[in-house]
Amino acid sequence: MIAISVEVGATFSLRASDGFSRLPYTITTLVGYAIAISLMAIIVKSLPVGMVYAIWASSGIALVAVGSYIIFGDALPPMAILGIALIITGVVVLRLSLSSV
Repeated sequence: MIAISVEVGATFSLRASDGFSRLPYTITTLVGYAIAISLMAIIVKSLPVGMVYAIWASSGIALVAVGSYIIFGDALPPMAILGIALIITGVVVLRLSLSSV
């Protein structure tokens, strides 16, 4: 969860970096992604990489989409909300399947 949170924060900083033209946000982005990948490397030592990456990517997509709507005022049409609900359902199912590993 920490790796996903750090990656989502780095993605928001990427947006705020304005194409890497704002140095503080650029540094935050690069450091955040480095930390997130490092944490993921630790996680995949003990869990299947396919499952970890699926949870990582889908959680990131959902959190960034909702966060972008809240923070930046990006569009979030009804079909996108449905897609996010399906992503969350998929993450729950994947997480439950990891309990049996």
